[in-house]
Amino acid sequence: MARNKFDVDERLESPFRWKHLKRAGKYIVRHKYKMLAALLMSALASIASLFIPKITQWVLDEAVPNQDTAMIGRMALMFVGIIALSIVFTTIRSRMMAHVSQRIIYDIRSDLFAHLQKLPFSYYDSRPAGKILVRVINYVNSVSDILSNGIINMILEIINLIFIVVFMFSTDATLATVIIAGLPVFIGIIILIKPRQRRAWQNQSNKNSNYNAYLAESIDGVRVSQLFDRQEVNISIMERLATACRQAWLRAIKISNCVWLSSETMTQLVLTFLYIAGVYWMGGGKMVSFGVILAMGQYVSRFWQPITNLANIYNSFVNNIAYLERIFETMDEPVVVDDAPDAETLPPITGEVDFEDVTFAYEEDLNVLEHMNLHVNAGESIALVGPTGAGKSTVINLLCRFYNLNGGRIILHDESGEAHDISRVTLHSLRSQLGIMLQDSFIFSGTLMDNIRYGRLDATDAEVIEAARRVRADELIRKMPQGYQTEIRERGGNLSQGEKQLVAFARTLLSDPAILILDEATSSIDTQTEKLLQEGIQEMLKGRTSIIVAHRLSTIKNCDRILYISNKGIAEMGSHEELMAKKGLYYQLYTAQVRDDAA
Repeated sequence: MARNKFDVDERLESPFRWKHLKRAGKYIVRHKYKMLAALLMSALASIASLFIPKITQWVLDEAVPNQDTAMIGRMALMFVGIIALSIVFTTIRSRMMAHVSQRIIYDIRSDLFAHLQKLPFSYYDSRPAGKILVRVINYVNSVSDILSNGIINMILEIINLIFIVVFMFSTDATLATVIIAGLPVFIGIIILIKPRQRRAWQNQSNKNSNYNAYLAESIDGVRVSQLFDRQEVNISIMERLATACRQAWLRAIKISNCVWLSSETMTQLVLTFLYIAGVYWMGGGKMVSFGVILAMGQYVSRFWQPITNLANIYNSFVNNIAYLERIFETMDEPVVVDDAPDAETLPPITGEVDFEDVTFAYEEDLNVLEHMNLHVNAGESIALVGPTGAGKSTVINLLCRFYNLNGGRIILHDESGEAHDISRVTLHSLRSQLGIMLQDSFIFSGTLMDNIRYGRLDATDAEVIEAARRVRADELIRKMPQGYQTEIRERGGNLSQGEKQLVAFARTLLSDPAILILDEATSSIDTQTEKLLQEGIQEMLKGRTSIIVAHRLSTIKNCDRILYISNKGIAEMGSHEELMAKKGLYYQLYTAQVRDDAA
């Protein structure tokens, strides 16, 4: 799919609507009391600071002409007190909002991660990991500040504006009118810039996502890159993506800076007209004192500073809307594989399975399986073989309900003989009774003990060791520096592929499943290790249903039935001896493999 590439911009599937801001409000409401307290402290500090120009006016118009040193002293003390009060309130507010901001990051990231845990394989099949990661980390970090400090600052600046206007008109209404005359022009500029600014930041978001996607892919594949000496090619690709990211960012900043530049320009123009008008009216006999002009000059910067701040908040708002859209787009991704509203808990099962008229396609109109029927008896061992891409792994993915069926149903039978459609039971009760080992033996960072216990956290150390012993991993583990407490690097970086599969197999066996599913479980294990593992497998298969996908046909000769999957269904079925006697597709595959091994 086109989206599953690092160099393809993501198309926004759910464009911004105002309901997104309303939705984001739930993260703010959780901390409303702290935010209100922070707002109150900031407002008090700001209002108090508005008296500073008044102090300047009183000193110049009254204290200095009258040589009132006592008044000058009182004004000086008031000036210092206001500054001290502002510092105290601002410090407390900063600490409170830092806590709120981090809580918002935690809340959004927790909700986002919880939703990602529920999304089906198909979601991850169509997106690079880096593009998902950037949403959880970078985008959440970006929007948290605008949802906390941004909201507080916006309300605070509006309050500041109201009080500044009141103070200005109480000082001199005519000069106050001059100061606010440039406001309509500035608003018009904002309206013109907004559409271009939003598109620019959406484009920057796409380029940043592409860059992170390729970075994550390159780190994961660094060994292959070095093996094929691809460093120079990879660097050129990274430079191209980084250049695109830089250019998109510079373009977005250029447009955003127009808002700041317009605000600063209007501030200087208004200040110039204020002084010209003030001097003119002083000379014309109008009762405008020097102290009033100087005070109003200070109010100009205080009036336009909140305007500039609001413009900057608006910039941040527009910039982060692109990130907020991506976050909510991920949260709105449908959980297509989920418990039905009336889903029941699956009772303990016997291992009897029925595939009834099953049809499935990963992509529309490209069926992998069509009208497939299969009955598996409890305790029976079934092997799935066939060409690559025929649908072997698909069969077990559907049994585990990693994907929903396009048609038909899969039935499991409990110990009382009752049949249960797997789409009508809870996922937890289904998968907890299945032991699954996929082709990719993913090992988590942590100790070997933790990795084996991963699917059954209540298992004792003795049970973990017993599971490892049964798959012949115990001896291998005890040879390691700290035995079962040996720390494993990310993705099992300090284990061989065979060692990782042995650990993963012990993890699967520990869950003691009713149905054991092995998907190419021995594909990366050397022959000697495989012989040891086969002993553990045979012991584990006793008395339980097993479905095995195997590349090495010699490992499944003893299965009760072998299914050759081809042409969207079961092409051949029978025991090894029966299929060899038919001399059909299985016979051809088996003899070809024997010849290859002999060569």
